[in-house]
Formats: sequence, structure tokens, C-alpha cells
Amino acid sequence: MEPWIETVCKSIANATGTAFEPADRAGVGGGSISQGFRLTGTDGRRFFVKRNHQRHRAMFEAEGAGLAELAQCRQLSVPMPVTLADHGDACFLVLEHLDLGGRADGARLGYAVAALHAIRGEHFGWTQDNFIGSTPQPNPAEPDWTTFYREHRLAFQRRLARDNGAGRSVIDAVARLESELDTLLDGHRPAPSLLHGDLWSGNWGFVSDGTPTLFDPAVYFGDREADLAMMELFGHPGPDFFAAYNERDPLDGGYPVRRELYNLYHILNHFNLFGGGYAAQAERMARGLLAELR
Repeated sequence: MEPWIETVCKSIANATGTAFEPADRAGVGGGSISQGFRLTGTDGRRFFVKRNHQRHRAMFEAEGAGLAELAQCRQLSVPMPVTLADHGDACFLVLEHLDLGGRADGARLGYAVAALHAIRGEHFGWTQDNFIGSTPQPNPAEPDWTTFYREHRLAFQRRLARDNGAGRSVIDAVARLESELDTLLDGHRPAPSLLHGDLWSGNWGFVSDGTPTLFDPAVYFGDREADLAMMELFGHPGPDFFAAYNERDPLDGGYPVRRELYNLYHILNHFNLFGGGYAAQAERMARGLLAELR
């Protein structure tokens, strides 16, 4: 048995109050930041284990807190955090193991996400900063959505992009868009809804009984449309999802423009994480949004 497995098993035993003896470890693919494993005990219990370097421990701490926040929504099956273990220069986030592979049901997912967004906060932001991918995500308390999105989403990513070598034209386009945000969002006064924060198609699924599940969150309280926009950026939940969501909480006609605005944040973040053509895509998006103001 690898030494880190013994450490993780002891941490599971301490957290659950029951001894845990490993019977099998299997790698689980799909993650671009952390390694994933399924750990099965001799008693049949299973846990999902994520491994990363100690420098990413704060990312695991924030992920566990975010999952606990999402669990307020009873229409979702959320993998609950069990323990956080350390071994050498590695850290391990242990989560409840969920059996995915249930039949996809867009309508049920739509109702569940609407229920999540119905959980409201007193202000925009969250109780702590967290991460979008491996990029820091600031979440200070802010009563005004436009100010929050300008300062703690677009401007934050723009400054990172500048430091990461993005060209002057994209930096100037995003900065100009920030200055016009009051006009672009004029009259839009969203409530602070509980958001997953990184809701692309790889971060939702269905457990064996068909209940929707969300994982790998970047939680904060924000405009519900930011989650919906991301669901259309990398993948799409389908028409049944939006029919069900709109039945619970209809979207207005301004959503398509705001969808582009909110997804600009993620495209800038992808440039900051991966580089490449994302800078050019961000510039096109920013200039397209500026054209809406003419």
C-alpha cells in the first residue's frame, strides 16, 4: 500500500469515527487540475479522493466549503466533503463518492438549478475568496451587482491577462467595456442568488436514481444568469432544461447580451490558464458587447 493511502485512510477513520481499510484504489479521469481516485474499503464504502500539491491546499479548502454551501439545495445530490489530509508535499481532499451514470433529465436539472438560484444572500460575493479553476476568485461583500462584476470579475481577470502577456488591444477593449458597464446593465437589478460559479457541462451530472448533481464549484452569490451563461459556453443543457428553468423563474429578453458579458469572464480566465486563442476570442466578445451600446 502506498504511504499516502495509509494517511488518507487514517484521516477518513478520524472523520467518520469508523476504521477504514482499503481494498481497492482506481484512478478516475476527467480532471485537468488535480488527480482523482476512487478508494474502496473492505467494508464496501467508497470515497472520491482528489490529490494535488500542498500549494493548492487552499483550493481544496474552498472546494469543500463550496460543496457544503451547494448542499443547501435539496433538489441536488452534492458530494459532501469528508476530510482533508496531508502527506509530504501533497494534500488530499476526500469526498463522498457518488455513483454517476443516471439517465440525463434536462427538465429535472432545470428545476434543481432554479431551486439553487432561489437561495438568496444578503449581498453579492461570499464568505471567503475561492478559485475558478486554479485562478484566485475574489468574493468581497458588495451590495451592487454592476460594481461587483466590474471590479471583482472583469477587472480582476483583465489585470491578470495583462500580466500574462495579453495584447494591448484586448486589454483596452475589456477596460473600455468596464467603463460602460453601468450603461450595458442599466435597469438590470438581479438578486444575489447562490451560484455554482463554474457550471460547464463537465461539472454537472446525474446519480443512479436520476437526481442531478453538481461538483467542482466556484461558489458565490451573484446574478443567476451567470450560471446559465456558463452552461451554454462549454456544452449545453438542452431545451428541456430551459423550459423547466423558465417555468420556475423566467428569463427576460436581455439575457442573450448578458450571457455574452458573463461568459467573457470565463474566456479571460481560460486565457490566463491556457493562453492561446482565448485572448482574441475575449477581444471579439468585448467589442461585440461595446457595439450593443451604439
